[in-house]
Amino acid sequence: MRAICLDQNGIQFHRDYPSPVPRPGEVLVDIIAAGICETDLQLVKGYMGFSGVLGHEFVGMTNSGPFAGARVVGEINCNCQQCRRCDDGLGNHCSFRTVVGIYQHDGVFAEQVAIPQTSLHLVPDAISDDQAVLVEPLAAALQIQQQIDLAGVKNAVVLGDGRLANLCAQVISRHAEKLLVVGKHELKLDRFRRLGIETIKLDQLVPEKSFDLVVDCTGSATGLPLALQLTRPRGTVVMKTTVAADHHLSLAPVVIDEIRLVGSRCGPFDLALKMLEADRFDLSGLVTHRFALEEAERAFKMAVNPTAFKVVFDVSNANHK
Repeated sequence: MRAICLDQNGIQFHRDYPSPVPRPGEVLVDIIAAGICETDLQLVKGYMGFSGVLGHEFVGMTNSGPFAGARVVGEINCNCQQCRRCDDGLGNHCSFRTVVGIYQHDGVFAEQVAIPQTSLHLVPDAISDDQAVLVEPLAAALQIQQQIDLAGVKNAVVLGDGRLANLCAQVISRHAEKLLVVGKHELKLDRFRRLGIETIKLDQLVPEKSFDLVVDCTGSATGLPLALQLTRPRGTVVMKTTVAADHHLSLAPVVIDEIRLVGSRCGPFDLALKMLEADRFDLSGLVTHRFALEEAERAFKMAVNPTAFKVVFDVSNANHK
């Protein structure tokens, strides 16, 4: 099958990559479309030391199992459902998990993926393929409200103007009294302003420890140090950024200002799908560029271009809504 892999030589397109063989409990999914995210870009830089088929944001069509013939999206953590963490409801942190396209599990930049049936969620007809590709990052954004009482936040700031930042800002703006987005790119910041969200360019920001909540979606090792400069005493920093680079910063402000650091990762797919079906989020126009799998190099170059927002691989011949 056609697939995009990462190895010691970087990103490679393979025309005859071996088709996946489902393990017990897994089903085959034919990929319709798959999106490049910041984690994929960091994996290329060496994050997690991953090798194999990249990609974890997708919409596809099952060809086996109880959902056969239906459109699905899938959670990325493949857990054992038997260890203590799984028993305690912490399946996303299973001691024996693999992670689709990130850790010991081939991903979705391919014609097919084998994925646990328990990880799959049916996509309602009202949700388009372009929206479905964004269910995984939307669920990650919704995880913030699962961890923090956003109704008690008076003023918040999101650092970053990219894909995840957009979704996090939409989630937070539904609850917080005031929200500011800090970014570098005027074209991307325009997307927030069209949603009625206040923005500021990074080079115009005057750091002041005044925010109840700071969310780091920068995709850069510089994000957390800036977040600590903006958080009021006893405020909260939510860390959404994972990078290949090492962090070099003093944690003294965390102690001195009694700042709460919250790591935030994967979130509730069911809620993301429910809210998309109810048209609670504006995902229109977020997909800006499409490529075939054969165009892997061009696609990854475009994914870091400031003029692009969401870059998607059109894998099957399915019509996009």
